[in-house]
Amino acid sequence: MSLFQNTLKQIEKASRAMRLSDDAKEIISAPERMLEVSIPVRMDNGKIKVFQGFRVQHSTLRGPAKGGVRFHYETDMEEVKALATWMSIKCSVVNIPLGGGKGGITCNPKELSPAELERLTRGFVEAISPIIGPDKDVPAPDVNTNPQIMAWFADEFSKLKGVNQLGVVTGKPIEVGGSLGRGQATAQGGVYVLNKYCETEEIDQKKLKVIIQGFGNAGNNAAQILKAQGFEIVGVSDSKGGIYSESGLNVDEIMKIKNETGSVQNTPNVEKCTNEELIEKNCDILILAALENQVHKDNANNIKAKIILELANGPITPEADEILCEKGVEVIPDILANAGGVTVSYFEMVQNAMNYYWTEEEVQAKLKTIMEQSLEDVLREKNRCKCDMRTGAFISAIARIEKALSLRGRI
Repeated sequence: MSLFQNTLKQIEKASRAMRLSDDAKEIISAPERMLEVSIPVRMDNGKIKVFQGFRVQHSTLRGPAKGGVRFHYETDMEEVKALATWMSIKCSVVNIPLGGGKGGITCNPKELSPAELERLTRGFVEAISPIIGPDKDVPAPDVNTNPQIMAWFADEFSKLKGVNQLGVVTGKPIEVGGSLGRGQATAQGGVYVLNKYCETEEIDQKKLKVIIQGFGNAGNNAAQILKAQGFEIVGVSDSKGGIYSESGLNVDEIMKIKNETGSVQNTPNVEKCTNEELIEKNCDILILAALENQVHKDNANNIKAKIILELANGPITPEADEILCEKGVEVIPDILANAGGVTVSYFEMVQNAMNYYWTEEEVQAKLKTIMEQSLEDVLREKNRCKCDMRTGAFISAIARIEKALSLRGRI
């Protein structure tokens, strides 16, 4: 089953629970626009190589499309369609006035020089420029993209339009219109939700054992924030494998080793394991901050965590969701848990439009308020419909989209 089909199953499940109208479900289940482009790039060896790029706008009903651009060798249209749909739901879950978009290029950026990466980025911007802009569709960083790539992106778009339009993307460096707090926003937003959930359920957070699959931006920042709050990080992993220690890990040392050697697995005096083995080890909280479909029907029964926080998009399949629900595992879903990133991206859009920038304290205060209120909204729907938290989040989001469809005369 493709990632997009998984997404449609989630929409169908929520639709039944909330008795969504057939007309609304039909519209929500289909992206507004899908663009596939070819990007010729002159490589450092002088030869031309053509890359495939994608941009999907699932919905612009509640505002401009919003969503990241990923550079990954497995990126394809089905993946981007699913992620764009999730972005519509995610923006609606946290009730910010944006729709959903997503983009990507099929490539392995690790095989490209910085100059090739810049030429590829600028070529992609030129190819999709007719359908993006501050009031149309605003991309952002995602897998294997970063603030530097966003700076190239904004610069190329501004050149094409003949006017400075830094607001065409978010996640930019501070020096060219970025927002303070954006770098750690995904992790920080997830931690705000986790803290509020534990408070609501009267769970003592001190010394809770945490495993984090994925030690990139979101995973590393989550580890740092949680460690400072008194959580005990007992396992982490990156693309090359994982490490585990029941007595706890030194997060700062691990990050230093990863930066110097390229992998957390080079950490001494810890148990080495695969990514698959790590998520099945003993812990109280499992944070999934890697890629899609990491927990599936074949390993869901082996998960020992009582709470799962999804900082990645789609790390649990629908079949695994059912198994985890039966086991009593509470899943704080991606469309809520990792919405801190798009929320601070929205803040960046607002600051770009005003040409007035907030302090980090202001950003964090606004983010905390939105994430906590969103959790309360999701839990209310969960309890009202007697469903799992993911379905509650979809219901909360889809209800807002259905209302907008009705008010605008679309249904």
